[in-house]
Amino acid sequence: MGVRSVQRGSLRLARFFPFRLNRLAAAVSQHLSVIYRGRFALEIPEWRVIATVGEDEGCTAQFVAHSTRMHKTRVSRAIAQLMRRGLIERVAGERDRREMHLRLTRAGARMYAQLVPLALARERALLACMSAADRRALLRALERLERFLALREAPDA
Repeated sequence: MGVRSVQRGSLRLARFFPFRLNRLAAAVSQHLSVIYRGRFALEIPEWRVIATVGEDEGCTAQFVAHSTRMHKTRVSRAIAQLMRRGLIERVAGERDRREMHLRLTRAGARMYAQLVPLALARERALLACMSAADRRALLRALERLERFLALREAPDA
C-alpha cells in the first residue's frame, strides 16, 4: 500500500497559526535573551519576575504567575534565585501583613533601570522590519487575541 495522500483541509503544521505563534514567541524570546541572559545572567523566569516587579512595585508572587502565565513553581524558583542574588525582597503588605509582596532591592532597581532601555531598544529593532501601519495592525490583532483568551481586560467604554 502506498502512502495516504494528504486530505484536503488537513493540518499543515508550518501554516497552523498556534504553531507559528508559539515558534515566533520562542524566537522573539531568544532575540531578547541576548540582553538579559548575556549581560545580566538572568534566565527567562527571572527576567519575567524582574520586569513584572519593576513595573508593578509591591506585587505578589501570585500576581507575577497570573500576569506572566508562568507556573507558580517556576515563579517561586525564580524569586528564590533573585533573592539569593539580592535583587528582590519580600515585604509584608500594607493592608494585610500576612500577604507578602515582592519589591526590587536597590541592586534590583539599578539592574531594572539598565535593563528597560536595552529591552525597549531591542523591541524597536525587532519591529523595525515592519511599517508603522503594520505595527499598529499587529498590536491591535494581539490585543484582540488577548481579550478573546481573557489575557487582557476589555477597554473601558
